[in-house]
Amino acid sequence: MFTDIVGSTGLASRLGDRRWRLLLEEHDRAMRSILARFGGREIDTAGDGFLIGFDGPARAIRAAAAAGAALAEQGIQVRVGLHTGECELAGDKIRGIAVHVAARVMALAGAGEVLCSRTVRDLVAGSGFTFSDRGTHQLKGVPDAWQLYAVELL
Repeated sequence: MFTDIVGSTGLASRLGDRRWRLLLEEHDRAMRSILARFGGREIDTAGDGFLIGFDGPARAIRAAAAAGAALAEQGIQVRVGLHTGECELAGDKIRGIAVHVAARVMALAGAGEVLCSRTVRDLVAGSGFTFSDRGTHQLKGVPDAWQLYAVELL
């Protein structure tokens, strides 16, 4: 799971450094609380986003929904990208094409949207999640076309 604050550069400019830092601290606390609740593992952070690993895609979807709702209450909109696949472990980090795919999926997500690959959708079949087809996309630097879906958050 990759997350990103929507419009972060403009928001940081409007708030100024001190208020932006405080907002990021609140964002990070909220994200870490959600990770603990849903069994996520913080892999990395980059400015205003997180890379998070889960033991299954359903947990990732539930965490993404909770993160979007909790952060929206703070006036923060996030975009989330979900993909699952084989990863290489490098110490406490992960690497591999699956990580790149998740990052590219997140980059295509809109404000407040949880976007996922067909792989995620197929793995949670029967779990009660609803998805909207977002079409087939070429992901920058990734071979083949990828079918993407928005998770319908209730």
